[in-house]
Amino acid sequence: MATVLFHTTMSLDGFTTAAGGDMSWLADHAGGGNPTVTDLLGRIGSVLLGGRTWRGDGGAASDEGKPYGGAITVPQVVLTSRPPAAAVPGVEFAADLGAAIAAARRAAGDRYGAVLGAETARSCLAAGELDEVLVHVAPVLLGDGVPLFRQPGGEKVRLEQLSVTHTARVTNL
Repeated sequence: MATVLFHTTMSLDGFTTAAGGDMSWLADHAGGGNPTVTDLLGRIGSVLLGGRTWRGDGGAASDEGKPYGGAITVPQVVLTSRPPAAAVPGVEFAADLGAAIAAARRAAGDRYGAVLGAETARSCLAAGELDEVLVHVAPVLLGDGVPLFRQPGGEKVRLEQLSVTHTARVTNL
């Protein structure tokens, strides 16, 4: 059965997008050279995205319907109440979180069902359906945006650290 994985990059101050949902800042921190990402991409069997992430609202990392900038081609499940009128090859739309998770797990088989989009990941966590979290911390301070996890008045969620990897990259710091 698939493992549901929230895979994201966040700024050092804890944001997954800049103000206004802008994700263009990720371009400076994406690309080759990270063996963790290279390995992971080969183990993803499906992608579960929120509607805004899939549509590319705010310059999202999905690259307008191409998760991971098109680096992998896997079935996509989009959680949205606004599916397009016409069918989209390789994309299933679901208005219900439970149905979306089930479809992503089914499509992934024994591989990862990767969740993209902070709100979708929060919903999966709240439903008890998030198995793993992989966060890349980028050496940048955004100051504002969408936080990795926000749950006002929420309860503490205990996590088990599986590993920590450091990757040397040339930056403009």
